[in-house]
Amino acid sequence: MALFLAEIRTPADIDSTLDQIRAATAEAGADFVEAQVTADRSQVFAIIEAQDEAIADRVRTELATAGLTVEALSAVRLVGADIDEIKAQRPASGYLVEWDLPDGLTMDAYLARKKEKSPLYAQVPETTFQRTYVREDMVKCLCFYDAPDAEAVLRARDVVGAPVDRLHELSEIDSTAL
Repeated sequence: MALFLAEIRTPADIDSTLDQIRAATAEAGADFVEAQVTADRSQVFAIIEAQDEAIADRVRTELATAGLTVEALSAVRLVGADIDEIKAQRPASGYLVEWDLPDGLTMDAYLARKKEKSPLYAQVPETTFQRTYVREDMVKCLCFYDAPDAEAVLRARDVVGAPVDRLHELSEIDSTAL
């Protein structure tokens, strides 16, 4: 099974959007893993698990049929967490950092850098790194943090020497609805 990130703009009601994502995922024969919603409720980052890219494409079609705007649907790799833990604890809390990866960075180099730098997070104990989804095409990654405020996340990113292209506070959503 492979993981895919669906980035969805949502002018609609979040509960309705999440219901549509769950329904589209099930209709396409994929599994819904988690969804994170920005605090301004304008964007949803949904992770689905599908047998292959063809099924992920069916999810995109189902989402579009439901009237949702899918900005991207990309294969991703989970780093720093176990998929079964993610399914059990969803949703994340805190903050989401989007980092547009530099041209020429390989997955192996990214993973080696992540392994080397991750212990440095201990220097910012108020911030907990939760997980990262790295797009397989190496365009960007999404990093999730539990932190008291955005400044703590920025300090943690600075400590590990990782840029921040976009920082989103995550909305509290009803995990029982997932």
